[in-house]
Amino acid sequence: MNRYPPIAEHGMVGDLQTAALVSSAGTIDWWCTPRFDSPSVFASLLDSERGGHCRLAADSPDGDGMTVRQLYLSDTAVLVTRFMAPGGVGEVADFMVPVDSPDPTDTHRLVRVARVVRGALPFTLTCRPRFDYGRASHELSQTDAHSVLFRGPGTDLHLQSTTGVALLPAGDDITAHFTLSAGQAAAVVLTSTASGDPAPPRPSLTQVADTLETCRTFWQSWLRSCTYRGRWQDVVNRSAITLKLLTYAPSGAPIAAATMGLPEQIGGERNWDYRYTWVRDASLSVRALTDLGFHEEAHAFRRWLRERIENKATASADPLQIMYRIDGDPHLTEETLDHLEGYLGSRPVRAGNAAADQLQLDIYGEASDALVVGGDIGAIRGWKALSDVLDWLADHWDQPDEGIWETRGGRQNFTYSRLMTWVAFDRGVRAATEFSRPADTARWTAARDAVFRQIVERGWHDERRAFVQHYDTDVLDASLLLMSRVGFVSPHDPDWLSTLDAMGEELVTDSLVHRYDPNASPDGLRGSEGTFNLCSFFYVEALARSGRLDQARHAFDKMLTYANHVGLFAEEIGPSGEQLGNFPQAFTHLALVTAAMALDEELENQRSVPRYGDHHGQPAIRGLTAPDEAGPEATHGGDTGG
Repeated sequence: MNRYPPIAEHGMVGDLQTAALVSSAGTIDWWCTPRFDSPSVFASLLDSERGGHCRLAADSPDGDGMTVRQLYLSDTAVLVTRFMAPGGVGEVADFMVPVDSPDPTDTHRLVRVARVVRGALPFTLTCRPRFDYGRASHELSQTDAHSVLFRGPGTDLHLQSTTGVALLPAGDDITAHFTLSAGQAAAVVLTSTASGDPAPPRPSLTQVADTLETCRTFWQSWLRSCTYRGRWQDVVNRSAITLKLLTYAPSGAPIAAATMGLPEQIGGERNWDYRYTWVRDASLSVRALTDLGFHEEAHAFRRWLRERIENKATASADPLQIMYRIDGDPHLTEETLDHLEGYLGSRPVRAGNAAADQLQLDIYGEASDALVVGGDIGAIRGWKALSDVLDWLADHWDQPDEGIWETRGGRQNFTYSRLMTWVAFDRGVRAATEFSRPADTARWTAARDAVFRQIVERGWHDERRAFVQHYDTDVLDASLLLMSRVGFVSPHDPDWLSTLDAMGEELVTDSLVHRYDPNASPDGLRGSEGTFNLCSFFYVEALARSGRLDQARHAFDKMLTYANHVGLFAEEIGPSGEQLGNFPQAFTHLALVTAAMALDEELENQRSVPRYGDHHGQPAIRGLTAPDEAGPEATHGGDTGG
């Protein structure tokens, strides 16, 4: 079997329209261009022989004794891989200059700068692009010793080097060997363009240095908008930069992860394509971005979301679908790439995502919350579109769906889906009042209260003393960790604390949280999975808001030990502490940010909180009188909001 680096042994660079992974061995083993969701040029992470890669690394003259370290330049997306050998110390800096523009472009530059700071070291460059996920051949042409062109279907890849790095053909690929001494540097630049576009001018080393400074200045300047000044500044900054890197600047749409096909279980079939925009994930990021001070990014996504609601372009007849391409295209046809071996033999490798056709009613709550929290849904067209969505939801909320986890084992009456439809109606009623907009608020209020009663009556399991995954099971589900955050229940309600205790006993191992038990609740897929980092950070937030600060801080500190060497997280943690699933995952970094902010806030404001109500005065949920029994003035369980 071919050898693959651990998923965690990577850093990410990007330009806000595409992104590449660079292993700690100096290998670019994943890059799709010109967009995040384009076919790959380098994909040896999914097939080390057929996928293609570009490696630039120092060589140890005696074949051993090399120590490698990888880091980001502080508060930037400039990735540095350092090579320390008996003969000297060298490094390779990888970066892409951000294209922070509303206009998509086919031209993207990935710059690799090698230099030696002590002694002397030989370097080797190997460039083996494989276009269209390794399905297409390419033609190689060479202009001179420092410029070559790989011509693939629809995309050209230009490889250029500075003086001293002679590019040598090796079949249809390129190699180079050069030695640098202390104080010397060299660079190679990969530029992708549309097929037939003219070659970019070959840069000088001085121009490359200026480009590096431009990149570093961009990120440090952008990060100055961050208003977070808490205990975990470096961790939050790295997560914020990661979220920005995973956002498609022309549309403002964030993708779920930079990769596709990385397994949730080595050798298993849970290998999905995450290079798309999930309404849920992106909507939940709005509040975090706003709280961090990144209002422009939050506004850009709300604009993208309003366009989806207004255009009503979905693959089904529903007003929204769970995910879209980054430009809003609703068609994400799933195919299996059977020619690829898959990471460590994990098949099938999927491109596209068939889950886009699923019914997941929770997205209406997350979308409504994202639009209302920004305070700009008052625009006439935007309000009309949202109002139409809520009118539709009033007729369709009470039905089974596939749920947040996109199971392929059949529809159920998932409690989390009901919870978020409650959020949709709740936020709609509030927005209509705040903006004085015309709406059938009486109908929305009635639907909101009906959902509330149903969750309390059917989503609660008396024997488990907990809210459960769906109405016909006693299985717990970590998605319900958001019940308190969205305002459905007080964080100090006894039934919520009982649910939190039950989750702690059944779903939590140390600080790690399973989303649910697939053995007790079959999801239609073979194999197992790791613990979900998203859920682990939601658990920290829930503990903090419930006043369990020592436990929350301990869990948070432990979770941070699962980050990789440059502070990045994949989707899951495996049984040996290894990172699994697509990488890096935006939702995990979003949850890390919200957990850090919640924990900081609660640590700063420690005070006695009554057990049966929070500081907003929200009553215990099961101590309420049902609205239809107490009349229109009855107190509602969601009066505090998320």
